[in-house]
Amino acid sequence: MSLAFAILALVAAQRLGELALARRNTRRLLAAGGVEVGAGHYPAMVALHAAWLVALLLWLPADAPVDWGWLAVFVVLQAGRVWVIASLGRFWTTRIVTLEDAPLVRRGPYRFLRHPNYVVVAAEIVVLPLVFGAWQLALIFGALNLGVLAWRIRVEEQALKPRRA
Repeated sequence: MSLAFAILALVAAQRLGELALARRNTRRLLAAGGVEVGAGHYPAMVALHAAWLVALLLWLPADAPVDWGWLAVFVVLQAGRVWVIASLGRFWTTRIVTLEDAPLVRRGPYRFLRHPNYVVVAAEIVVLPLVFGAWQLALIFGALNLGVLAWRIRVEEQALKPRRA
């Protein structure tokens, strides 16, 4: 197995584990009276992320060289991802689920940014292809992701607006 394939396999495994965690948290939030909003954009977001990984698998040669500097940046982004998930705890999910009486999380990276998870995701989508020199994929999926994130952030801000007041 090549190093490039091993890295992509680890990223895919991480994402699948996160989806399982997100599903569990979503079920718990909905059972506690949470309401999902913006479900219409969710399939587009999932398709984009799946296509990103598939494109990397199909585009990269088996012996693709690894840029260690970009890989280090990607590892730092994974630390940011873990920080976001840990900070949100039971409220972390891949869907937008709002629980009326729950306080907004203001710890961890949420002390500094409203949407740190989206900053991490936007960077990851660009950085991972750069690890393998696939700047074209970084450009294409980075732009597509910004479009989906703009849509999602508008929906999320609207859902959280009553709780921010």
